[in-house]
Amino acid sequence: MTGTVETFEFQSESRQLLQLVVHSIYSEKDIFLRELVSNASDALDKLRLESLRDSGLDADTSDLHISLETDTAERTLTVRDNGIGMTRDDVVELIGTIAKSGTAEFARKLKEANDAKDAAVSTDLIGSFGVGFYSSFMVADRVTLVTRRAGEKEGTRWESEGEGTYRLQPVEDAPQGTAVTLHLKPVDEEDNLHDYTAEHTLRSIVRRHSDFIPWPIRTEVEREEDGTPTRAVETLNSMKALWGRSPEEISEEEYTEFYRHVSHDWSDPLRTIHTRAEGTFEYQALLFLPSRAPVDLHQQDARRGVNLYVRRVFIMDDCTTLLPDYLRFVKGVVDAQDLSLNVSREALQQDRQIQLMHRRLVKKILASIKSLRTEDPERYATFWREFGRALKEGLLSDADNRATILEVSSFASTHDAEAPTSLRDYKERMKEGQEHIYYVTGASRARLESSPHLEAFLAKGYEVLLLTDPVDEVWVEQVGEFDGTPLQSVAKGQVDLESAEQDAEEGEEAAQRKEEFGPLLEWLGTRLGEEVKEVRLSSRLTTSPACIVGDEFDVTPTLEKMYRAMGQPLPPVKRILELNPDHALVTALRSAHAASAEDAALGDTAELLYGMALLAEGGDLADPARFSRLLAERLAAGL
Repeated sequence: MTGTVETFEFQSESRQLLQLVVHSIYSEKDIFLRELVSNASDALDKLRLESLRDSGLDADTSDLHISLETDTAERTLTVRDNGIGMTRDDVVELIGTIAKSGTAEFARKLKEANDAKDAAVSTDLIGSFGVGFYSSFMVADRVTLVTRRAGEKEGTRWESEGEGTYRLQPVEDAPQGTAVTLHLKPVDEEDNLHDYTAEHTLRSIVRRHSDFIPWPIRTEVEREEDGTPTRAVETLNSMKALWGRSPEEISEEEYTEFYRHVSHDWSDPLRTIHTRAEGTFEYQALLFLPSRAPVDLHQQDARRGVNLYVRRVFIMDDCTTLLPDYLRFVKGVVDAQDLSLNVSREALQQDRQIQLMHRRLVKKILASIKSLRTEDPERYATFWREFGRALKEGLLSDADNRATILEVSSFASTHDAEAPTSLRDYKERMKEGQEHIYYVTGASRARLESSPHLEAFLAKGYEVLLLTDPVDEVWVEQVGEFDGTPLQSVAKGQVDLESAEQDAEEGEEAAQRKEEFGPLLEWLGTRLGEEVKEVRLSSRLTTSPACIVGDEFDVTPTLEKMYRAMGQPLPPVKRILELNPDHALVTALRSAHAASAEDAALGDTAELLYGMALLAEGGDLADPARFSRLLAERLAAGL
């Protein structure tokens, strides 16, 4: 039996908000079902807790579940639960007024998102401030709610077309819990309205958004047995939140299957990170290091981020605020127990709990990579080959974890042609009296190994790191040292590889050479003044006649090119030409200059010497045609 129907008007502010919710969300209309199922799950949780608290509660808790009931002919979808239910006052307070507080602020945010045509933000805002129920009107012309609170005798019926009024009516024979019936709009693919009475549609939405809800979500399906149509009740969700179980209970096969589900990658994960945080703020995380990098790992518009759940309710699948960009290759799920639902991504970045999770997850992942290096060097080598370049970006963006990132990083080096080295291992191999970790940057290992900058270092047995990733050009300048030992480029500044005793012994010889070569150096400085800022003798060359180096704080040519490619050209940087005083070409040039400083051929030789040094380091000639012509003339003259 039912009682008298009463009609009420929404508050003017609530009516405006309702119109924004209904008409301002252009995508992800499927999300309405997530909201209704989430509400039903909460109602079941509350009934379970209430029954434990009050043993005398007149309520049936024998088969708590959620049902999805469809009527194709009438085009209705009902989401039913047998949870705690609501009294008439609850309905008026929680449903009739839409949002008890914060309505104006929510309306402002939703309108801003709509004005900006940011459908993703709009979708995230659904459900904020207690209005998730009203996302139903995105897909329904009319919504009917029938509810009875556990332990109460009378139920309540609420109904509205979402225009400006709603109707309330007492119901005497209402079952325990809440049933929300949506009178669906016509199917419209252009408007992204699916057939929500179709089994496959409901199954797909539940699997995506509510698969890990701890209560069974059931629906009646039609099957055929021996040619005879039959109907049976099936559970649509797995209810298996793998991250909520103890690691000891989970097999490698289960982990692998779940990884493939969340990553859409059919290879096995390289490492599984299963962690739980307890205390004032609780969350669970099941994360994976993939075994291969996706093709779009270094593309700006690539999808990244992990799946975010709150109490097993799916919130978003690319939550970029939980992990920094340099860990964008990590896949998996984070499930928080106490987090504001469905706020915008901008707000998430400012949320204290999100920041706390961010810090803890980063430390856990880096610790796992560090242990991987120790426990399984082969798997670590795979990880570094696939993701090392991305991880090193953290040396620039994450100062708090910079030391740890340096510890887990590997670098090619002159020590071993095959296996990269850690900075810790490099330090253990440093020569007695060595004060720097030496490195050189460039486009490829092959080019760096033939660089004249390495000659003296290799001759004297010093190990040099060979850094070939674009990010290396930047982080070495910002980091500066490892565990108290400075990093030093072999292509910058002055180089002194001699001991104090050797310096004293060779000091007189060096002074004599400086005097002998002084006129040539001065002349070359003037002749090449447009290209270089100084010409000096070198202590880093053993076989090449010359090389070009930068001052200690100069921008490298590669970094200069990178800035130019990004549309940020830097002022031209003049560099230093260093000569090998023991090379036959340099000594011959000194003799020729001493004999006749006005010889025109000397100028051509100076240009060729500078061009050869530029090419040796992989630089670009300003006038390749002129260099080729001068070289051809000099070769012809020598034949």
